[in-house]
Amino acid sequence: MHSMVGQAQREEQVRTVKGRGRPRSFDRATALEKALMAFWEHGYEATSVSDLTRIMGIGAPSLYAAFGDKRTLFEEVVRVYSDTHGAFGDRAIAEEPTARAAVERMLREAAAEYTDPEHPYGCLVVHAATNCTSPEVEQLLRERRNANMAALASRVRADIAAGLLPAGTDAAVLARHTGAMIQGMSQQARDGASRGELEALAEIAMAIWPRC
Repeated sequence: MHSMVGQAQREEQVRTVKGRGRPRSFDRATALEKALMAFWEHGYEATSVSDLTRIMGIGAPSLYAAFGDKRTLFEEVVRVYSDTHGAFGDRAIAEEPTARAAVERMLREAAAEYTDPEHPYGCLVVHAATNCTSPEVEQLLRERRNANMAALASRVRADIAAGLLPAGTDAAVLARHTGAMIQGMSQQARDGASRGELEALAEIAMAIWPRC
């Protein structure tokens, strides 16, 4: 009898030890959103793995198992950001009837998004590159920004071909001007500019757009 009781106690101890060693379960989407906010607020370089594990509420082994290393996690964060908080530009280009209307909407929505107190100010794709020493991350963000300008330039060229913009319009320069406005509005929002102030900048930016 005593040997059976002892055996049961030993088995219970083994189960307890094993249970303590199991990885902590967590909601992946929630942890990813927390990582997104951290990168958005502090940038890629200034956000360490220890910061991420603390903010996400998981251990380093769980982070690596679920998301890979820091750079892989950041790449996923950028994709999520581009599909959610940063999607207003793509929507404007897809939904508005002209390039001019798309840019006007894009700048207006940027003013609102970049100053929304519900999340860090500005644009993650712009701010995360600050003081970055990782060539791979710099390239990722550069390609994302350039792709946005290329999509807008393509839309401008379509309007030129349709006679909605003057034939001599430089589509690449006009798209780059919009990109510069978006990036500048992001930084000004982080420096404390209000939504109204950024909307006033957007109005000035649209005043230079060519008309047929």
